[in-house]
Amino acid sequence: MLIEQRLHAGIRDGSVTVMFRRWKRRQVVAGNTYRTAAGRVVVDEVTEVTPSRIRRADALAAGYRSVAEAVADLRGTPGDPIFLVRLRPATDEDPRAVLVESTELSTSDVEAITNRLARLDRASSHGPWTQETLAIIQRRPAVRAGDLAEELGREMLPFKVDVRKLKNLGLTLSLEVGYRLSPRGEAYLRLR
Repeated sequence: MLIEQRLHAGIRDGSVTVMFRRWKRRQVVAGNTYRTAAGRVVVDEVTEVTPSRIRRADALAAGYRSVAEAVADLRGTPGDPIFLVRLRPATDEDPRAVLVESTELSTSDVEAITNRLARLDRASSHGPWTQETLAIIQRRPAVRAGDLAEELGREMLPFKVDVRKLKNLGLTLSLEVGYRLSPRGEAYLRLR
């Protein structure tokens, strides 16, 4: 879920609890937790509304001074439904943070990771990539994504998307510049 930078601090401190979105179809599900640039957020409610049904209290909770300001700021195609999204910062620990530290991998854990990586490779439009990506990150930690992608003959943005998939499996960590294998990723490569 994309969240404008101007709302990040308010979402983190809980002062922004509503967002309005114009989507062709619902993009989030109530009860789910999403990773965003503002941090992990829990969506408590997703309701389709018309501009005339937006309450002033909800506009204020979304960081606007008025309903008119909230409606004027809506992006997307006019005529598409407008959704009111109630959200809050997630307070539980990010499961990825626990996952990346897990180094006690059983044979079935290694097999499950290997199978998941094989599925990612099969689903890729540019062919198998997981093993070479893990290998280059292991060999060249803290190197710019653009340099790693170039070395692999890939474009940077799709490469970064692929590395994010490895991060979601708890195998890599993002650094201020580049990446490194997580303790889990190191254990996986050692055991496979």
